[in-house]
Amino acid sequence: MTPDQYVQDKAAASGSSFYYAFLFLPPPRRAAITAFYAFCREVDDVVDEVSDPGVARTKLAWWRKEVAQSFAGQPTHPVMQALMPWAAEFGLEQRQLQAVIEGCEMDLEQTRYLDFPALERYCHLVAGVVGEASARIFGQTQPCTTAYAHTLGLAFQLTNIIRDVGEDAMRGRIYLPISELQRFDVKAHEITSRQYSGRFTALMKFQAERAHGLYEQALALLPAADRRSQKPGLMMASIYRTLLREIERDGFQVLHQRVGLTPLRKFWLAWKVQALGKL
Repeated sequence: MTPDQYVQDKAAASGSSFYYAFLFLPPPRRAAITAFYAFCREVDDVVDEVSDPGVARTKLAWWRKEVAQSFAGQPTHPVMQALMPWAAEFGLEQRQLQAVIEGCEMDLEQTRYLDFPALERYCHLVAGVVGEASARIFGQTQPCTTAYAHTLGLAFQLTNIIRDVGEDAMRGRIYLPISELQRFDVKAHEITSRQYSGRFTALMKFQAERAHGLYEQALALLPAADRRSQKPGLMMASIYRTLLREIERDGFQVLHQRVGLTPLRKFWLAWKVQALGKL
């Protein structure tokens, strides 16, 4: 299997909303973003699929060295072999990939966040920096597009957190800030034991309103000159925001299930942005 086939299979197998946005890119940019996304999946899977934290730390340490030596011209993993030919052309930096690894390392050390600024730091590493790198691959021309990409990445990550509350709790992680759980009088054991209540619904409505506000903020930050090049990000915004609205319509029934959109619906939402420019 070639490195390009490896990353293609990795991206397709994830079933992620990101994959549908990649389909509309020209081949070089599609190859670059697919490889970058596969890298993100590889390091994220270390945390989600390796049950022994010590083994997971060792694997992430290996990835840190692999990224460093890849940028020194010696990639060995198929993901890095697929990504490195595009790194210089699209302005990818080692610090961006190392930041993603750092964010995954946080998952091994920290399962709770005191307040939103603390959570925001984590989101910056695992989503904001990913947005920054992705915007470059998509064809960013304006410096201020970076702020848009970081804000949109934060909105995506908060949507993920809302969707995955129950699933994450089963892994021993609650990303909802402790200060906000206290504000709405929701106990951690109620989440881990999948207890719904009016208090939990109010807490989740608060989280959703914050996410919606960030989507609006991100769209306002995107300069007109880069709107065309950043269509893949806008496709993802359409898919993720539709998912968020589905979760809201379902009454935030996220403790016992993972709400999702069908592949056909994701493709349709992506196509509407591509063809009609409608989110």
